[in-house]
Amino acid sequence: MKLISYNIQYGLGKDGRYDLGRIAGEIEHGDVIALQEVERFWQRSGERDDVAELARHLRAFHWVYGANLDMDASYPDGDGFPVHRRRQFGTMILSRTPILSSRNFPLPKFGTLVQHSIQQGALEAVIRSDRGTPLRVYSTHLSHLSPATRLPQVDALLAADRRAPAEGGAWSGGHPNAAAGWTEGEMPLMPREAVLMGDFNFSPDAEEYRRIVGPDSDGYGRLNNLEGFVDSWVAAGHGEHEGATCGGRRIDYIFVAAAWRGRIEAAWIDERAQGSDHQPIGIELDV
Repeated sequence: MKLISYNIQYGLGKDGRYDLGRIAGEIEHGDVIALQEVERFWQRSGERDDVAELARHLRAFHWVYGANLDMDASYPDGDGFPVHRRRQFGTMILSRTPILSSRNFPLPKFGTLVQHSIQQGALEAVIRSDRGTPLRVYSTHLSHLSPATRLPQVDALLAADRRAPAEGGAWSGGHPNAAAGWTEGEMPLMPREAVLMGDFNFSPDAEEYRRIVGPDSDGYGRLNNLEGFVDSWVAAGHGEHEGATCGGRRIDYIFVAAAWRGRIEAAWIDERAQGSDHQPIGIELDV
């Protein structure tokens, strides 16, 4: 299974053109795709609906969207009545196999006086691979401001991951009035293993990175925890400080549950992609 993560910068490419068709062409070979900076109805991008347009370009995929910025963009119709529309900015997950359930988690926000600080979040999707393996993936985008604004977000993301198996799927158990349809369909799965994908806005030498994959040690390398995550890029044979995904740094990651370290068969950075200021990253995962 090919997993891809891409901060698409709302379709704005290196050449200054907005082109979501180009974005779609750069990622359509994936099986599960996590996108960041997906927006709806912003003037800068021609008030286009990125979500609807990407869904049209990638018709073979199921998808979910998590809006983290959500503001009024309504306007009056010819009779003066409001046309409902929301100006949104968030993350998206697409999958070739059905997305069984989804949740969106707001991450801690630091309210700045001068610097631009936005609400950010982690979008969760539970899918089942073609082989039947349940998979829990997150698409997230952390603060660009500083470690002080990112560390609470990392802690919240890891806490959501740890709670998930005990919380169960979107619904669990039974209902006293099953005939009312509250238990319609199969109870959604909540697999133990997860994959964290996205633009994390930190380098491998940061404390945020250590919180996710474990501390480094003199002479023994990275101390990955059995219940934690591994950096798929490193697990596939690359050095932590090799590669770049944006601005000469590697700040986009696919972190895979440590229990699945042996299932990571390859990892890559698509250096040819032109659709954003970031490069798409991908892994081949044996699930």
